[in-house]
Amino acid sequence: MKLEILSRSEKRISFLIDGIDTELANAMRRIILTEVPAMAIDDVVFIENSTPLFDEIIAHRLGLVPLTTDLDSFVLKERCSCEGIGCARCQVAFQCSIQAENGKRNVYTSDIISIDPKIKPVNDKILITKMAKGSKLIFEAYARLGLGKDHAKWQPVSKITYKMYPEIRIDQEKLDDFEFKGDNENDPIVNACPPKILKWEKGNLTVTDEKKCTLCGACVRSEITPKGAIDVRPVKNKFIFFLETPGVMKPERLVLEGLKIFKEKVKRFGTLVKELSEKLEQQEDHE
Repeated sequence: MKLEILSRSEKRISFLIDGIDTELANAMRRIILTEVPAMAIDDVVFIENSTPLFDEIIAHRLGLVPLTTDLDSFVLKERCSCEGIGCARCQVAFQCSIQAENGKRNVYTSDIISIDPKIKPVNDKILITKMAKGSKLIFEAYARLGLGKDHAKWQPVSKITYKMYPEIRIDQEKLDDFEFKGDNENDPIVNACPPKILKWEKGNLTVTDEKKCTLCGACVRSEITPKGAIDVRPVKNKFIFFLETPGVMKPERLVLEGLKIFKEKVKRFGTLVKELSEKLEQQEDHE
């Protein structure tokens, strides 16, 4: 298997994987989406709330606020030595105490104070609620690690997709009778491609960036394109992944954690198969 990073930023990463099949590609996507732990507020204790929103609505909004996640310092509650009671290894407390004394005001995520500076909202300007003059909002909230398969608020990514790597073949001989007027912007074959990756250069039709092809086949089906001049097909066992995170952790860390979990699952599956095989052998011996 070969992996090549195509692009990377603070919240996004695109990479190419060569040497895996569709089933493995989809397994990796689902593991990153649903089984890499992320922090989210799960419990809220309201002391006073005279805002227009009910306690349940504010609690729901707080749960959907993306929080920075530190997988090196925290563990899932069910794996913690406190047995899920809640301690500094599996839980982080937040506090909010706001009073609109001088008039109307908004409550943002910047008003939620975490006792651990490593765990905080990824954006300080997420609106929680609005307050009228004299209103109060006082609560304590508790965040913990969770899995996306249990609730969407624990999904560490906002988007993760993959597509098969495209291969575009152009038969220049079948384009000899096509009249190109020297204007790529208005050329009908060039405009038949939605991502605009076709271009005429020195009388030949070329592909500017094959990786941007969506495999839609619009250029092949176009009435303008001579039959058989363009062939678009997916490359077997070669995929382009795109991952975007709301900022809970670095995108490359998400990929590494997903691969780590996948490896553990394969190892566990091998152990279970071995145990089952041994049991069947024992049964056969008794018979």
